[in-house]
Amino acid sequence: MGAVRRIKTKRRTRDYDQVRADLADPKHLAQYKATKDAEDLPGLGQYYCVECAKWFEGEHNLIAHRKGKNHKRRLRILREEPHTQRTAEAAVGLGVDNGTRGQQTASMEMDEPK
Repeated sequence: MGAVRRIKTKRRTRDYDQVRADLADPKHLAQYKATKDAEDLPGLGQYYCVECAKWFEGEHNLIAHRKGKNHKRRLRILREEPHTQRTAEAAVGLGVDNGTRGQQTASMEMDEPK
């Protein structure tokens, strides 16, 4: 069981929110690249796909990757609006006032005996 877990974490790529931060701020991407040693990376760290967070051996491999289905799928996912806490709360009806709150309190006040 331990070997399976090790493989899953070994091939783990950067999450979508991290990639969005890389695309939005070049400083964020520079900090990430600074944590890697160029000698340990494929192609000495010259060929990097920002959207997929992958290193490639050469320019030809990078160009072929950008034409591929996995890269295009990742681009489509990154174009979508990211999930936030606000959208999650709105989905279950929390924090959304459609004008019904005032009507509910008014009807509750009418029902209360005085």
